[in-house]
Amino acid sequence: MSHVSGLGSGTISNSELQRVARKDNENLAAYIPRLGTTPLEFQPGSRWAYSPGAGFDTLGRIVEIVSGQSFDQFLRQRIFDPLGMKDIFFFADGDHAPRQVTLYQRNGSGLQKQAMNPGSQVYFSGAGGLLSTAEDYLPLGQMLMNGGQLNGKRLLGPRTVEMMSSVHVPDTLPGRNRGEGFGLSVRVISDHVARAAAVSTGSFGWDGAFGTHLWIDPKEQMVGVLMIQTANQEVGRDFEQAVMQAVIE
Repeated sequence: MSHVSGLGSGTISNSELQRVARKDNENLAAYIPRLGTTPLEFQPGSRWAYSPGAGFDTLGRIVEIVSGQSFDQFLRQRIFDPLGMKDIFFFADGDHAPRQVTLYQRNGSGLQKQAMNPGSQVYFSGAGGLLSTAEDYLPLGQMLMNGGQLNGKRLLGPRTVEMMSSVHVPDTLPGRNRGEGFGLSVRVISDHVARAAAVSTGSFGWDGAFGTHLWIDPKEQMVGVLMIQTANQEVGRDFEQAVMQAVIE
């Protein structure tokens, strides 16, 4: 959960992932045991390096084993339905496909359209693959800001949210930015001055690969959600700056 495992976290381990590449019809139960045969990039705990797929897909499989449910069923029953997140799914079927936005990638001449991926009906990734809207994503952030509950429904205990949003990986560990530690599945601003961040120290959240940006500022009691059609971390920081400036004014 803190990206210090070394699993699928660099050049060596990623090349080994190609050796055990997942087949189109495989689910987590079929793929994760094979993933476990690959070497780690580094000694666990010695550095921080983002595991873009392997780490959180493994966590998804752990959820399946513990809960006795497929990962998508668990998310729907334990998180999405209680929070009223009705517009979130792993696969864009006939009703949802026409609403799926076009993604773009920057190249030398500007923006280039990317091939659309409708998701998967069999592989429910813990690392990515959910499709949703900003409005539907917002209740998740509100629940975390409220210490694990929303609209009278409690999903997590306050101490659990505190544990998630605490610094488990300090900015002194190789791989982290100054003023920015890492908690359990979330980036944590440990010193907003050192990080030159607009949001308060103690704010936490994460950026998605395709232009999603979520941050929770407990001090200001504020949640921000941004979804754009091309990944750009600078836009995410500009968004935080603009929102916080509006609060100050």
